[in-house]
Amino acid sequence: MLQALAPAKVNLFLHVGPLDASAYHPLTSLVAFADVGDRLTVERGDGLSLEVIGPFGAGLASEADNLVLRAVRLLGETVGMGEPGLRIVLDKQLPIAAGLGGGSSDAGAALKLARQILDLDIDAAGLEAVAALIGADGPMCLRARSAWAEGRGDRLTDVPDLPPLHAVLVNPGAPSPTGAVYRAYDGAPIPLAARPAPPTDWSPAAVIDWLALQRNDLQPPAIALTPVIGQTLSAVAACPGVVLSRMSGSGATVFGLFEHADDAAKAASALSSDHRDWWVRATILGSEMPTAGL
Repeated sequence: MLQALAPAKVNLFLHVGPLDASAYHPLTSLVAFADVGDRLTVERGDGLSLEVIGPFGAGLASEADNLVLRAVRLLGETVGMGEPGLRIVLDKQLPIAAGLGGGSSDAGAALKLARQILDLDIDAAGLEAVAALIGADGPMCLRARSAWAEGRGDRLTDVPDLPPLHAVLVNPGAPSPTGAVYRAYDGAPIPLAARPAPPTDWSPAAVIDWLALQRNDLQPPAIALTPVIGQTLSAVAACPGVVLSRMSGSGATVFGLFEHADDAAKAASALSSDHRDWWVRATILGSEMPTAGL
């Protein structure tokens, strides 16, 4: 039996261009991964099965073929073994449709665990090719390390200089479907600029100051569709010690960045107390996850 964390993905900024000729939105983002997320357990079995548990498990329980099963089936096809015999348990700790890449991260963790427990002869590039079939952010979530993401989000450049950042993740419990947010964004798209020049100083305080100059282009349309996101941003921005607050991805999760871990912990406690129906977690962003040879 093997276990792994499927970490939450956070877009520290997200610049999005208009639809291109291929009907995709080109983007530029700096992505970091949290030390919180879903958890997968995998063991050999007579057939392929998936059990979904955890506080957000009910939202996936009715989906007979989610990204985890799709990824593992594609892996089996790629290596020529057919459907793998695996029993998978997904402990769903992350909110659904939350802008945290949960499904893709779950699929990435499942691919790494399946390769290990079945001792499959497939290298990192081959595994990333399988992950890419799941979605544009599949390879990114498979790697689970800080990176510039460009193009469709599939052109990745590692950012080893990104320091650990103290943060609070907050989701108000309202889903923010990616497709609807992008359609709303298309009403007033922004020309995509080149990747911003990186910080000259990679200390946490300097990086946060640099991030404040960037933006998330999906934040305004997401707030228009789901006003509670704006309320969440205001609540996070009002926390003592917060230096920057922003929405991640297409929402609805908001993050706040802090210079000190104590401030992040106190903010998480206060937000949880004031908004008992919100999902709130203090975390560290930029912590590199174990990548099993990737």
